[in-house]
Amino acid sequence: MTETTTPGEKPLFGRPWIFIRGVPAMKFLPPEGPPEIAFAGRSNVGKSSLINALVGHKGLARTSNTPGRTQELNYFVPDGFSGADDDLPPMALVDMPGYGYAQAPKEQVDAWTKLVFDYLRGRSTLKRVYVLIDSRHGVKKNDEEVFALLDKAAVSYQIVLTKTDKIKDAGVPRLIEETRQKILKHPAAYPEVLATSSEKSRGLDELRNAILTAIAR
Repeated sequence: MTETTTPGEKPLFGRPWIFIRGVPAMKFLPPEGPPEIAFAGRSNVGKSSLINALVGHKGLARTSNTPGRTQELNYFVPDGFSGADDDLPPMALVDMPGYGYAQAPKEQVDAWTKLVFDYLRGRSTLKRVYVLIDSRHGVKKNDEEVFALLDKAAVSYQIVLTKTDKIKDAGVPRLIEETRQKILKHPAAYPEVLATSSEKSRGLDELRNAILTAIAR
């Protein structure tokens, strides 16, 4: 699927995007309306970099060398919409807190986990979660735990391999197949695995098209 626009209208991923809200608890969520696409992944998986590359805005999602920096659900939307009922943005991207950061205090991890599960379970406008996996490390135990959480919440999710420029080109198809085999047993997992590199702009069009297909359902 590709973007369709009316004459003079900018395509969804070809216009500026803005940060609208950080959500530390469910009561701060924006009103339900536009379809939402969320991104999940271990700390330092390259989540912020991928979101920035996806929308062509380097400084949109904050990147950091400090794991666990994203502690809220961060909302991004295309610019140019007032947010009024008759002028809602066509979609929102949601950057979820990174997981698997061993040095985070247990109370903090528990709070993140509760926020994320409550969001997953109770957000009717959430169309799909993209779970990011670092191609250098593959699927880890805490990734499997997140898959199980998404299965339990009955939320559609798709695996996105990041940083594929950091491994040999010949290894990418093999990693895609290995990852695909690991998700076969997960009922909420979308069967196609995407491979990306934010640094080299690989796989971004495929991811954009997957998002557009997901929000059109």
